[in-house]
Amino acid sequence: MNEQEHTLAPRQAARYLGISEAALRLWRSRGEGPRYFRAGDKLVRYRRADLDSWIESRLSEPKPNVASLTA
Repeated sequence: MNEQEHTLAPRQAARYLGISEAALRLWRSRGEGPRYFRAGDKLVRYRRADLDSWIESRLSEPKPNVASLTA
């Protein structure tokens, strides 16, 4: 796989994350959301590895089983 196959346009990145492209654009304007880069003045791209890292950073920790705490 070459590097270009690892980069996604905003529409593709939004689909990959399961969110709207508008939400992704809003996060970019606020400096939030996954890392991205500009490949030109208006050309925004996301690396798949950065999207995966962002997802990983947002995973919640499993809550302890209450029954195992009282046993």
